[in-house]
Amino acid sequence: MDTDFWLRRWENGQTGFHQGRVMPLLQKHWPGLDLAPASRVLVPLAGKSLDVAWLASQGHRVLAVELSPLAVEQFFAEHKLRPAIRETPEGRLYQADGIDFLCGDIFDLEPRTLAGCQAFYDRAALIALTPELRARYLDHVYGNLPAGCRGLLLTLEYPQSEMDGPPFSVPRAEIEARCAGRWGIDTLETRDVLAHEPKFAARGVTRMETVVYRLTATG
Repeated sequence: MDTDFWLRRWENGQTGFHQGRVMPLLQKHWPGLDLAPASRVLVPLAGKSLDVAWLASQGHRVLAVELSPLAVEQFFAEHKLRPAIRETPEGRLYQADGIDFLCGDIFDLEPRTLAGCQAFYDRAALIALTPELRARYLDHVYGNLPAGCRGLLLTLEYPQSEMDGPPFSVPRAEIEARCAGRWGIDTLETRDVLAHEPKFAARGVTRMETVVYRLTATG
């Protein structure tokens, strides 16, 4: 991962990807996973997303992973939380109110850490990565989540030739090629979002959809 790129984005305040509300598609589709309240939920490349706090408010134990210390510190400051902080082999760990926020590289997560997660929510991770890194990410992260793990994956689909990512277009065929066999893949919703994304239309994008998948690890 181009760590310097993302660190600079946070340092320079170039965080247009951050949403100032909980993702409505998360609120709509999360209950359908039918998870136990105390399930441990992985949120990769979390930024300072309000979705992390929402998942914790549902009674889940959240493991958020974010590269930028600025993003992590802003998350706790904006939620008026004073976390306990300690160093771990995987990064600096901030803990408060059922939230474990790991400031580190998602590729440094140990398999046993991922194996301890019963669910995941991936809104901004997969679409932030180049095709080469997506393959590595899916192998490392999704490949080490345990059997029975359930989660929501949100992607974007648009003509990749019309815009350089991130965010990148991730077609269903790519997800199936990497995940089919170990993951059950269900498309829950496809939503045309170009009218709500004028910055992408201004860059020449003619079509853009958000796709919501439910993934279930079968073994």
